[in-house]
Amino acid sequence: MATAGDARRVPPAREVPCLLVRKGLVLTPGESGPQPLRTDDGRAVEVFDAFDRLVTSNRRVYVVDLDGVERNEPQLDLWPELARDADLWIDAGVPVADQAIDILVSGARRAILSTARLRGFAELEKAWGLSQELAFEIEVHQGLVPGGAADWKGKPVLEVARRVRALGPTILVLSPRGEEVDWNLVAALAAEGPTWVAGSYPQGQLERVKSAGARGGIYHPAPSSLYPAPAAPG
Repeated sequence: MATAGDARRVPPAREVPCLLVRKGLVLTPGESGPQPLRTDDGRAVEVFDAFDRLVTSNRRVYVVDLDGVERNEPQLDLWPELARDADLWIDAGVPVADQAIDILVSGARRAILSTARLRGFAELEKAWGLSQELAFEIEVHQGLVPGGAADWKGKPVLEVARRVRALGPTILVLSPRGEEVDWNLVAALAAEGPTWVAGSYPQGQLERVKSAGARGGIYHPAPSSLYPAPAAPG
């Protein structure tokens, strides 16, 4: 039975920014895929610059290492310096267990494994045996996992989530693809363990997160929030 002390130990729900990074530069979601983030004067944004702007008000940053995701060449040299100033959760497209350890050694607080890229439950079980500093992303479309390994492709999210948690990782990241967040599904997952919402999650929905019992939302910062336009002269 949960006690008042248990409730006090659960951290308050919060929103966490997500940086898409390729070759040391920051990208932003676009209709045809990630697009370079640029300042008003057309300058490409380096990850260290964007990071410095985020950590003034965000102790945790979620990173998608696109070099790892797209080419299996994660940018491991970038993360040690950034990890000194923030709690990094890094998705670097890990397909097999051993590579999750590389991400953790590079400075990540948690390595993110995903239904989109991990090769199946056997690799998940092996990864958990090597380290418990893992979280597991489940992509979702209309209540089902839309792709990935045969172990979960086309299966209901709740079924996959229960198998994942039975193997070890309790922290789940639900990532809706091409659709709005299904808050009933979020609540069902959150009732069984720590759950974050990413994918199409829009910043500013923290009350919905709290109502569903989730731990937080992971959002892509708008370029204008990182590089606000200068105030008009008085």
